[in-house]
Amino acid sequence: MSPAPTVSVVVVSRGRPGPLRLCLAGLSRLLYPAYEIVVVTDPEGAGAVRASGLGDEVKVVDFDEANISAARNAGIAEAAGEIVAFIDDDAVPEPGWLAHLVQGFTWPEAAAAGGFVRGRNGISFQWRARSVAPSGVARDLPLAGDRPVLLTPTPGRAIKTEGTNMAVRRDLLAGMGGFDPAFRFYLDETDLNLRLAQAGHATAIVPLAEVHHAYAESPRRARNRGPRDLFDVGASTMVFLRKHCPEHEHGPVLTALRADQRRALLAHMVAGRIEPRDVRRLMRRLEAGLAEGAARPVRPMPALPHARHWFLPFETRATGAQRFIAGRRLFAARHRVAARAAAGAGETVTLLLMSPTMRAHRVRFDPSGVWEQTGGLWGRSLREGPRLRWKRFSARAREERERAALQRSPPADRP
Repeated sequence: MSPAPTVSVVVVSRGRPGPLRLCLAGLSRLLYPAYEIVVVTDPEGAGAVRASGLGDEVKVVDFDEANISAARNAGIAEAAGEIVAFIDDDAVPEPGWLAHLVQGFTWPEAAAAGGFVRGRNGISFQWRARSVAPSGVARDLPLAGDRPVLLTPTPGRAIKTEGTNMAVRRDLLAGMGGFDPAFRFYLDETDLNLRLAQAGHATAIVPLAEVHHAYAESPRRARNRGPRDLFDVGASTMVFLRKHCPEHEHGPVLTALRADQRRALLAHMVAGRIEPRDVRRLMRRLEAGLAEGAARPVRPMPALPHARHWFLPFETRATGAQRFIAGRRLFAARHRVAARAAAGAGETVTLLLMSPTMRAHRVRFDPSGVWEQTGGLWGRSLREGPRLRWKRFSARAREERERAALQRSPPADRP
């Protein structure tokens, strides 16, 4: 059996030390034998790395500029793995994430691989398999089952990967110049998807390579997910259209963009996340971004250099042992003590706490290393399922244990 390919996991973080620490807690428990962690961050983030006790085990790249593409390129330049994987600082990977994601590269023709992304409740999916057009508009790709699949681009469409859950062969990515710094935020990975498609490269989609994405607060988004600024959305959209979309199609695409953004802003206003006066202000910012993006320089992208430092293998805190603890919510304190003790010993722990209700289930990752799932005994976990689940405690616990094992285990440990 050939050895596992070395993987550099790149995390970009700016102004979010709290989410970064949680992300690092998840990355430190990956069930993969050969990975390094590269954190591209500002002084706050560097402090978070030190506070996590990982200062000597993680490559830290100093970077304090509001440009995610340039930051990712700085991470690629420091990455010494055969494959470079990307995850956002407000995301947490499932323990088997990297082992599953790397399965996509068993196909020699696969240039990139992407996985599925779960949302804030830890259950629903934000994104699964998608394709994307030169307009930047993505649409779902129906996939059967949960096995990896190799997809080739079709005329006019590329295979979409998400910036918070993707990987690319390092030599190819560096040779292409990495990510285009003209995309300071938004559509940066989509631009890469189009460039890979134009070069005829295939992409693997790996459903069980999962991360949980929290949508943390940022200068563009409030804690309640209400938008604060649409300038970068407008600017990146305009740059993307200039690079990939025929000019005669720009008008319809921009009309649809304005309508979609206004509709979303009104929904946020109705939900109380923004004020009525914010709608006009944010639409003005969108227009300002579009104007700036129309004039923003798009320059040639030289190849990125080889890593200056050797591969720095990270010693995972996970032993590979799995532990599932199911209990009633009434005794949550007792069960949490047992779960955290098991996690402290290196076990991958899922704690299921159920109450005698119909409450929908939620999943969260605790910094101690415990995946905690809470909800009602008769409530649904999968959102497409029925709202009411008549189950005995033992039967429901067994059902959730099987589902958690599928998410938490690397490929070789699948039942």
